[in-house]
Parts: sequence; structure tokens; C-alpha cells
Amino acid sequence: MKKLVIAIDGPAASGKSTTARLVAGRLGYLHVDTGAMYRAMTYKVLAAGIDPGETGRVADLARETGITISETDGKAEVFLDGVDVGGRIRTPEVTRAVSQVSSVAAVRELMVREQRRLAATGGVVLEGRDIGTVVLPDADVKIFLVADETERARRRQRELREKDVEVTLDDLLGEIHERDRKDSSRDLSPLRRSEDAVEVDTSGLTVEGQVERILEIVRVTLNRREHDARG
Repeated sequence: MKKLVIAIDGPAASGKSTTARLVAGRLGYLHVDTGAMYRAMTYKVLAAGIDPGETGRVADLARETGITISETDGKAEVFLDGVDVGGRIRTPEVTRAVSQVSSVAAVRELMVREQRRLAATGGVVLEGRDIGTVVLPDADVKIFLVADETERARRRQRELREKDVEVTLDDLLGEIHERDRKDSSRDLSPLRRSEDAVEVDTSGLTVEGQVERILEIVRVTLNRREHDARG
């Protein structure tokens, strides 16, 4: 039986990355952080001195860029033109620019092509903002994570502090609110919940609680498949 394709979508800091990585680990699946792929492209744009608003130049750069996911020792790494850039793509500068870069059609074409390639054989957990609606509308399991803005800002603040970056909670709230507005209102692949996705509010859940909730949904899907296969 082919392994499942699991899509986990949701806004910034809703718990997607940590939850998806742990779910993938529990299932023995590949975890694909599609947001990291867009961050890698954004990092390249900024490193090249290109204004993210110059969509033509961003598009030209994307067409000559290779972004791939490779699994090493059970961990998925993002490679930008063959170089592991995982440690350079979580800066506040990249965070502020990534929504603008990801709205460029040529960028999304590059990412979607690679994401669909990774999902082709199953056994993968992809997380992002348009996985269940655009990238993999036929995914076996679709999850949409949500959380209130204050909790999401606190999570982002903790992540940044672990990297010795200090940003006030108010500033992060403003950034998250603006990121949500941009992601939800863009013309190309806006952030929205697929009609057949299960919504999970992570505001009051521990990480383990989030993981167990999704694994429960996965188990139901697997049981249904086995039942159908037996006829």
C-alpha cells in the first residue's frame, strides 16, 4: 500500500514546522518545510541586493536558481544551488521579505515543481500555506493549523531568542498581522483552508498534543484505506 501524502497548512507560527517534523519522524516519512524553500529564495534575493518588490528581477533570479530538499540522516535539509543554507534563512530580514518574494509567479512555479516531485512516491509530510489547496489538492490527509496571534508571536519570540535575536512582542505581533494580511490577500495561491482540511487550533495545545491530534487523523485515514482494500 502506497504511503500517505500529508499536507499541513496554516499561518506563520501556528506550529506547522515543529509539528510536521515530529509527525514525519513518528511515521518514518520525509518532512518538507516548504516555507524554508521560499526563505532560501528570499535569502538569495537579498544577498544579490535585489529589492523584493522588483518582481521582474526576482523572477529572472528564480529561473536560474535550484532549490531542493535532501534527506540526510533522517533530517531534511534545504539546498540553494547545491549549498545547505538552513542556518541562514531564519533572520528577521528574510522573514520580513519572504511574503513578497513568494508572491512572484516564477518563484512559486519553481517551488511547486520541486514539492510535487518530492510527494510523488508518498511517505511525505509537506507543510506550508498552499499545500492542500494548490500544490497537492489530492493529498491523502489535509490539516489546517491555527492559533491566536499573541500565542504565535510568543512562539516566534522564543525561536528568535534561541538564536540570540531579541525582538519585542509588539513588533512580532505587527509582523505576524501584516504577514497574515499579505498571505491571505495575494492573488497567487493565497493562504486559505481547503474545504476538506481538518482545522486544528494549537493555541492551547502542547507540541505533543498537536502531534497526537494529527496522528489520530492519520490513523483514521489508514484504517479506512485498509478497510477499502479488503473490500
